This record gives sequence, C-alpha cells and structure tokens, in this order.
Amino acid sequence: MKFTFTEKRMASSEDLRAYATRKISKLDKFFKTEAEAFVTFSIERGRFLAEITIHNNGLYYRASELTNDMYASVDSGVAAIERQIRRNKTRLEKRLRDGVLQERDAVPAFMPQEDEADEEFKIVRSKRFSIKPMSPEEAILQMNLLDHEFFVFRNMDAEDAIAVVYKRKQGGYGLICDDGE
Repeated sequence: MKFTFTEKRMASSEDLRAYATRKISKLDKFFKTEAEAFVTFSIERGRFLAEITIHNNGLYYRASELTNDMYASVDSGVAAIERQIRRNKTRLEKRLRDGVLQERDAVPAFMPQEDEADEEFKIVRSKRFSIKPMSPEEAILQMNLLDHEFFVFRNMDAEDAIAVVYKRKQGGYGLICDDGE
C-alpha cells in the first residue's frame, strides 16, 4: 500500500506515522491490487482528527474520526473503513455487475486546481476527474462510500450518457441523465 501523510495545524511524529502505516496496512488483505492511502492528521478544538481515505480500482473508502488521542482516532478510522469494505464488497459482488472490484479502467483521479475568482461568483475549489462508466446503483454506492450528496458518472444503462445521482431531502435518490440532444 502506498501512503501519503498530511498534517494540518500540527506536526506528527515518526511513531504516529509508523503506527498509522502498520494499522492501515492490515486493510491491504482486502485488495487484489496495490491501494493508495491518504492520511490527514489535524487538531480541531483541542481534539485529534484522523482522516483516512483509501483508493483502490476506482473505489474510495473514507473515514474521519475525532477523539482525545490521535492513536485512538487512527484505530477508529481503520475499524470504520474495514466495516465499509466488508459491507460494500458483499453488496457489490451480489447486486452489481461481475468484476467491478477488479476493474482498472477509467479510474477517477481527483486533482484540485488553482482557485479562480469571478466578480459575481467565487469558485473556491475546483476538481478534475475522469468519469467512469457504471450503473446508477454502483454510482449510488460510490456516492455513499464518499459520503457525498451527489455523484457524476457515465450511465451504462443509457448508452454512456453523462448522469448525476443525488440524495433527496425527502429520502431516496434522484437520477439526472443527459437525453443525448
């Protein structure tokens, strides 16, 4: 597993990094190919926050834990990601198309860009990524794994049209799809 560590408003020790590496590496058994782990350590209001994101074959698993001890935050984050992997790996294998966990094509690569200001509307963050073909059910699963409100994808069920799934305030999900005109 490849690791990237980031610190915000604090400096992490080598012991903390080694501990996080050792704990997160145990999740490697769930992946057939090499995964990437992004770990962010920070302090918020006197408490320790560990944010762990694991990327493997187009799927992202994310956990954010805030405790009084950074080591406990890492432990809680790893446990949360392990639960996500176990729960969603079974769901993907049962409900979605075969081989979705082994896919290696069109992996989304998030790249933050420079902030751009407009006189009337200020864009504070911008991302570029490749859009992966998938079913709406797979897109909803990926959106939930990322804990986002919406997710953009190419709808395999509609001739690879650009589509968006989103969480509805009244419950359930919505689908917006390009009509091809």
